[in-house]
Amino acid sequence: MPRKAKIIGIGSYLPDEIVGNDDLSQILDTSDEWITTRSGIKQRHRAADGEATSDIALAAAQQALSHAGITANDIDMIIVSTTTPDLTFPATAALVQKKLGIGHGAAFDVQAVCSGFVYGLSVASAMVETGQAERALLIGAETMTRLLDWEDRATAVLFGDGGGAVVLEATDIADENEPHIIGSYLRSDGNLTDLLYVDGGPSTTGTTGKLRMQGREVYRHAVGNIAEAINSLLKRHALTVADIDWFVPHQANKRIIDGVAKKIGLPPEKTVVTVQSHANTSAASIPLALHELVKSGRVKSGDLVMLEAMGGGLTWGANLIRWV
Repeated sequence: MPRKAKIIGIGSYLPDEIVGNDDLSQILDTSDEWITTRSGIKQRHRAADGEATSDIALAAAQQALSHAGITANDIDMIIVSTTTPDLTFPATAALVQKKLGIGHGAAFDVQAVCSGFVYGLSVASAMVETGQAERALLIGAETMTRLLDWEDRATAVLFGDGGGAVVLEATDIADENEPHIIGSYLRSDGNLTDLLYVDGGPSTTGTTGKLRMQGREVYRHAVGNIAEAINSLLKRHALTVADIDWFVPHQANKRIIDGVAKKIGLPPEKTVVTVQSHANTSAASIPLALHELVKSGRVKSGDLVMLEAMGGGLTWGANLIRWV
């Protein structure tokens, strides 16, 4: 029987402070109607002063471990997908490892911006499948509000802070209908870096920098690239869009979510949308949305769940999961 990885626990965390669209209209030339119409976002969460990405990651991780019914000592790999690390080094995953009170196994970060969780799940499942880990903790955590130019209404209204985590465990499956990570599809095009980036870094400006985005161009590439990733992944595993029970997209923008679902022919009732309540949390958005689906009780064992994302790089991809 082939060795695979399955998700056995999930958790999430959002900072206490909620910033509504009306709050932003006090400091930007914008309004609730303008933001909602263009993005579907109603509010976002903002990390407190002194609350680091590793703190957000830790809170989500503790929930996921509790949901899995295990302790930190039971995991042997930590992967944190983030664009907003606490420090240039060490990895935020190592800081989470320290805060969990453990010193065994491996810990490292994955940086693929909004595609970070999709990339991270591909890496984590491969590590488990190849025997390099028995149980892996994958976390998507971000403090995106600290990268924003608060004078740029085109980007300042779109992002928020938060974290989500899953625990993966090795499993031997007898057939493809048993719970496991079925597969992943990852792509990037570095020629499109100027469409979405941060204008700073330790080896260039020596500063953190601010987020810059060409929104219309990002949208133009997003729908087609994501749809291609989904269809390619399904074809690889002899499945079709009709087989998908739940579609959990990156929560960047309601227009992109709807555009992708329409392009692949997926009915709205199968799509999980949470962007209205937490905005674009980059690598954290998919586990946040996935956790909401789990908490709602709608997803059942054996359901086929499709994840997808696109982010700076440009990077994009998808994961296919047979739910536990």
